[in-house]
Amino acid sequence: METPSLLAHLQPLVPDVPLEAVPAGDWPTVLVPAAHIVETCRAMRDALGYTVLSDLTCADYLPREPRFEVVYQVVNLEAPARARLKVALPGGAPQVPTVCEVYANANWAEREVFDLFGVTFLNHPDPRRILLPDEWEGHPLRKDYPVQVNVPVRVMAPLQVTEDEFIANIQRQRTVLSKRS
Repeated sequence: METPSLLAHLQPLVPDVPLEAVPAGDWPTVLVPAAHIVETCRAMRDALGYTVLSDLTCADYLPREPRFEVVYQVVNLEAPARARLKVALPGGAPQVPTVCEVYANANWAEREVFDLFGVTFLNHPDPRRILLPDEWEGHPLRKDYPVQVNVPVRVMAPLQVTEDEFIANIQRQRTVLSKRS
């Protein structure tokens, strides 16, 4: 399905939503306003058969404004067909409603986008970081994130062990495994 055809099928399902075709070389791509992404995803799933959210990611286009694009890739397994929905967000405080109620697997992907790009998903059921520690500052996939990170050097255990330490380690592991049996 081409983008104009997808728009022709989708627009009557969400008549109050100003959808825009986006040029793309591979899949039909539609730009959706952030406030209407949930109802658009619901229409794609329920009426057009795009039942699978195969990916949800983000792109940072600094210094362009709107800076971010959240990208939803959906699949219709019956057709088979693929489509892409994009939501453009400003750089100041990027926010978009969660689509977890439409596509349950969006939960972790939205947490990942928050963690790495700082996009907030409104009404998300579990808005914690998923990849980085809670005390991490910033969002590392943003283009303005500092490349140099000042982290104190940690001295770890030596990489080589003596023959006696090696034998002791193996015996300790065997003891633990035998207690599990």
